[in-house]
Amino acid sequence: MIKDGQVKELRRMLDMGRSLVTSARIANMSRTTARSYRDDDRLQSQRDKPRNYRTRMDPFEQVWPQVQQRLQTEPKLQAVTLFGWLQDTFPGEYPDSVRRTFERRVLEWRSLNGPGKPVIFPQDHHPGRLAASDFTVLNKLAVTIAGVRFEHTLFHCVLTYSNVESVSLCFSESFEALSSGIQKAFWEFGGVPQRHRTDSLSAAINNHSSRKQLTDRYAALMDYYHCRSEHTNARCANENGDVESSNGHLKNTIDQALLLRGSRDFSSREQYLCFVENLIAKRNRGRAVRFAEEQSRLATLPETRLDTDDIQRDIRVSKSSTIQVRKNTYSVPSRLIGQIVDAKIGAEWIDITHHGSPVQRMERILGVKGTNIHYRHIIDSLLRKPGAFANYRYREDLFPTAHFRMAYDQLSEAHRQQKADKNYIQLLALAARESETAVQDALRLTIQRGDAIDVEKIRRLVEQAAEIPAVTDVQVDTPQLFEYDDLLNYPDMEIPCDDEKHDPQEETGGEDAIEVFVESEPDRTADRPIPRASSAEFSGSVRTFCDTSGEGEPQSLGIPLGANCCQPRSDRIYRSFSAELLS
Repeated sequence: MIKDGQVKELRRMLDMGRSLVTSARIANMSRTTARSYRDDDRLQSQRDKPRNYRTRMDPFEQVWPQVQQRLQTEPKLQAVTLFGWLQDTFPGEYPDSVRRTFERRVLEWRSLNGPGKPVIFPQDHHPGRLAASDFTVLNKLAVTIAGVRFEHTLFHCVLTYSNVESVSLCFSESFEALSSGIQKAFWEFGGVPQRHRTDSLSAAINNHSSRKQLTDRYAALMDYYHCRSEHTNARCANENGDVESSNGHLKNTIDQALLLRGSRDFSSREQYLCFVENLIAKRNRGRAVRFAEEQSRLATLPETRLDTDDIQRDIRVSKSSTIQVRKNTYSVPSRLIGQIVDAKIGAEWIDITHHGSPVQRMERILGVKGTNIHYRHIIDSLLRKPGAFANYRYREDLFPTAHFRMAYDQLSEAHRQQKADKNYIQLLALAARESETAVQDALRLTIQRGDAIDVEKIRRLVEQAAEIPAVTDVQVDTPQLFEYDDLLNYPDMEIPCDDEKHDPQEETGGEDAIEVFVESEPDRTADRPIPRASSAEFSGSVRTFCDTSGEGEPQSLGIPLGANCCQPRSDRIYRSFSAELLS
């Protein structure tokens, strides 16, 4: 088909004095076609006439009244559904080759006779009037922390006039995450907008009420900042379009930055957060002019942020040394069985207190019906009743790392079930009373060697690793500045060695030498659980990296190292096992 560009090229050649044959060849058309366009001033698009007639028989002429009746009765019926109904009603008459014709016919009917569609009303934004927020999941970015997949969510808040944005890391759409994100955004903006808009989140809106009222905690948060709350209707993302659109741009920005970085792995969560915050700061720099105008219209911030962490009081510790917090099960020290404790629930952590005294801090479980059982809380009872381990409801939580699980599997293969359970409980007791990292390293070394798991052998390895290694003293002589003069005297040759001329020991007297203590620590990220990183390798819950006693209390593992230094026992273990592995 001839295009308008070809016609223009033909006429340009003719205007230059070229012959019709040459001009037609250059314009890639026949001589007859070129002659018709030479004698007609119209372009091809102007010569085309819209066709409003059929070139073939309508295959749906007989059944269209029935189809139209069904569309009028139920406008939500899709064309593919109706076409399937036609094929079932009239077998063999409507092959799949005419389906597109039917879909175009239905689309034309909807455009002329169908119901109206929702209308999007573009809004004019005013400085300081509205901030919109939303949660956006970033799991598809495949970010990893120390090689472990990092599943996370960002709370995203945007000032709709200047589009200046703020993000905060979270792991669920809880009220604590919502409150933390809103307050962080307001303080980064340097003021409070008149209104704040969210989706119909259960953390902010009581969706079970016919009037869609705010929850008490969210209403108190908005009253504290003197900010009026708004929320969108359910399943109407376009009503919060400013932040919804910005979510997509933010994900694309992070993804492109990760591609440019060449790696999606970060050494720590802090490094990843710094990476994201730098991207946000770069995006906000281009909005500085409008933000300066908007910031002057924001209301004044209060003196301090509002503490919105929920407190669940009067929780009785069960006989299994567990408590229920937000439909999840957590273990506490067994000495609290039958006592009453309180739980302060934050976005990521839960603090347990007993009559105001702190008991422990534990990581908050996402969702419901989860468990976080710490073996140190129940190990003493397990030693007295090892038969309870086989069918213990929370047994999977008693494998702190993958090597503990591998050790238990090997014990189960080598011994009968009762003896395997008893030996594994003794390993847990050793980890609770000595050091979990020491037992972990001993198990790893034993498994790598292919040796059988023996409790006494593991105990000896732990004791051997706990011995204090000799401190390496390195003496560094104080440099003398006049020695550098030789570089000027002999710029192109080696400096002559004259031990009698410059004796650093004589000049310093050996008393001002600097003592440097060098301690090497090998990489231990292979079996270390990463906070907030989901991995099927670690069957136990994520815990903080500290050794505790049998009741979950911290125990001192440090030894003096040089002057005013403290070396944990776990660091000493690493050196011993690293030397043994390298040999």
